[in-house]
Amino acid sequence: MRHAVLLDLRGRDVLVVGGGPVAARRTAALVQEGARVRVVAPQLCEDLEALAATGAVRHERRGYQPGDVAGAWFVHTATGDRATDAAVAAEAAAARVWCVHAGDAARSTAWTPAVARAGDVTVAVSAGGDPRRAAALRSAISTLLDTGGLPLRRHRPSPGHVALIGGGPGDPDLITVRGRRLLAEADVVVADRLGPRALLDGLPHDVEGIEAGKSPHAHPLTQAQINEVLVERATAGQRVVRLKGGDPYLLGRGGEEALACRDAGISVEVVPGVTSAFAVPAAAGIPVTHRGLARQVTVVSAHDDATDWGALARLDGTLVLLMGVAHLAEHTAALISHGRSPRTPVAVVERGTLAEQRTTLGTLADIAGLAAARGVTSPAVVVVGEVVALAVELGSVDGSSAKEPGKAADEPAGGPPPRR
Repeated sequence: MRHAVLLDLRGRDVLVVGGGPVAARRTAALVQEGARVRVVAPQLCEDLEALAATGAVRHERRGYQPGDVAGAWFVHTATGDRATDAAVAAEAAAARVWCVHAGDAARSTAWTPAVARAGDVTVAVSAGGDPRRAAALRSAISTLLDTGGLPLRRHRPSPGHVALIGGGPGDPDLITVRGRRLLAEADVVVADRLGPRALLDGLPHDVEGIEAGKSPHAHPLTQAQINEVLVERATAGQRVVRLKGGDPYLLGRGGEEALACRDAGISVEVVPGVTSAFAVPAAAGIPVTHRGLARQVTVVSAHDDATDWGALARLDGTLVLLMGVAHLAEHTAALISHGRSPRTPVAVVERGTLAEQRTTLGTLADIAGLAAARGVTSPAVVVVGEVVALAVELGSVDGSSAKEPGKAADEPAGGPPPRR
């Protein structure tokens, strides 16, 4: 019966005998774990030579000699020569030093498992001497760890921490792997209205959920109160996730929250997210940049009274308006009055990436009327520019709406607009 144990090799001397690919892989792992590695081999493979060139390992360019094991806490032999590997293993056994014998697992006193890591969680897999079997199991476990499929919450006291996570444009599958894993570690989740809220349903019942989402005329918490909650819960030693829609640093006030945590001495990290400014148009078949049509894109918070519509009207490329549905008529009129062509294609994409996604296509001259007639509501992304014409060819075919600009999505299209 083999006893599983983890070794702390940080700052400790480790001997690797051999210079081939197996020795290279093991040496790289040992260096990553913080060990002081000495490699004994007449020649090194390319990967190991590159590692030695960095100074991360000490290489003795010669064959194994009796006495090499002295002073080592751990030994790995992988020369490919049975007699040499057996001699190394025998010396290690005599010195009571654990040794991995890469060529003969039966003669090893230690075995290298397949390892899956997620943050500070390490899972080591051994499969009866079958490395491919162990690797397959490791891959499956790693996937579950990364996607939050295994319980990752801490049960012992630890320093508090805040993670500002961009949850993406709405579809829960579009959150990043790191964001999903940190969500599985959370004790408290402070959630926005536009984040991937379906993920909250899978959290343990004792995870505290705090509503922070803002909708028109409804603000459960002010920004100052949100900052206070993050600091207060983390100061109490909890792992706090601030789950946002899109990206925390794109019109998400993530910078304010990060500064509040830093000022309070709280450990904070930012996990970038897929921003709706680009993802929602893409889901509707609209690339915000496209060769021959648009080489630049400008993203604007359209409910900001200080917006310079004259400057925006003069810009080339694509204009993406976030939070712009309520004042769509005013904004389109402002762009036209400052010189943008009334025939400029416009798309309004509601609930992008979700099953209820719907797109309304028109022009600056008529999109406000079309949107009002269809009952368009937020959340929605407004796209202004020639790239909108591509929605006819690249848009989804599930009825969510790619028709000729200037017509509502349920009206017949006269055919795709010409590419320019």
